[in-house]
Amino acid sequence: MNHDSILELDESYVVQWLEKLLKTPSPSGYCRQIMAMLQEEVERLGYAVELTPKGNAIITVPGEDTEHVLALSAHVDTLGAMVRSIKANGMIRFTPIGGYAMHTVEGEYCLIHTRDGREFEGTVLSTKPSVHVYSDAKEWKREEANMEIRIDDIASSKQETEALGIAVGDFISWDARTRILSNGWVKSRHLDDKASVAALMGLLKAWKDKGIQPKRTTKMIISTYEEVGHGTAYIPSDIVEMIAVDMGAIGDDLSATEKDVSICAKDSSGPYDYEMTSTLIELAKRLKIPYAVDIYPHYGSDASAALRGGSNIRAALIGPGVHASHGMERTHVQAIVGTAALLHAYTMEPYRK
Repeated sequence: MNHDSILELDESYVVQWLEKLLKTPSPSGYCRQIMAMLQEEVERLGYAVELTPKGNAIITVPGEDTEHVLALSAHVDTLGAMVRSIKANGMIRFTPIGGYAMHTVEGEYCLIHTRDGREFEGTVLSTKPSVHVYSDAKEWKREEANMEIRIDDIASSKQETEALGIAVGDFISWDARTRILSNGWVKSRHLDDKASVAALMGLLKAWKDKGIQPKRTTKMIISTYEEVGHGTAYIPSDIVEMIAVDMGAIGDDLSATEKDVSICAKDSSGPYDYEMTSTLIELAKRLKIPYAVDIYPHYGSDASAALRGGSNIRAALIGPGVHASHGMERTHVQAIVGTAALLHAYTMEPYRK
């Protein structure tokens, strides 16, 4: 294969897996189902998968250079919530999992997952949900104490809700409301970071189909606690470089669009490695992959967690541009495929000391 040409991916496979991932509930700490689904597919493709004690997956793809191991990390865990208490009126008070503004989940449908395997539907509301009843409903501050979940069952008292089997500590997942349009636009919750996981799955499929071996042994890490800060605080000690694959934010003072690969030069944890970032920019230019370089002052990644965890690595951050992150997000298939193509190009490069 000519490494100066862009890798062609099976877009239908990428989209198929993106939809599967988005429709599988996986708030941080509640990822067993989605990880089992991923493990089965990765092993079907012929790659070895190791699950760490806390539930991350490490997929090893042998390369020509076994000394300078490269990690590509994306997280499958999402925003969500947990039952904090059951109120006297049967409603659930919830505590957030991950960082989001409360107004972004108001009116959202959700599932309450009991520890004995049952699921109940519900709706997120403010405690003053109707302008016909509460004169200050519009001004009512959307904060944790002023929000609750209405359960779609017989649950008009604390006793009735408890009788359903719902208890403090049960996980709550948001309805992703996924729409994948024929023109390539994808709108859904949890594109952060399931769009990047789909990119890695597409890359594995392309390598398998085309018989491609990366220049360097590559370990893909699918993490399960990124949204709460410690996703890849541990990584294998043989890794010397790591690319966190995570969504690129879009907004004021930022250059990326939903069709671009975002290359982050600096986030809240500080600047990313100069040589790695420069190589990614150089490759994007050479292969004519639409990209943008941006700074994210309110952002952290799995690479940040690995560095804070004491890993002696160089690190970079790229991913598909995503609008309205941690809200009702949107991206484009072009950005997901472009991310996979840029990652492939980097894995074909020799280690640069």
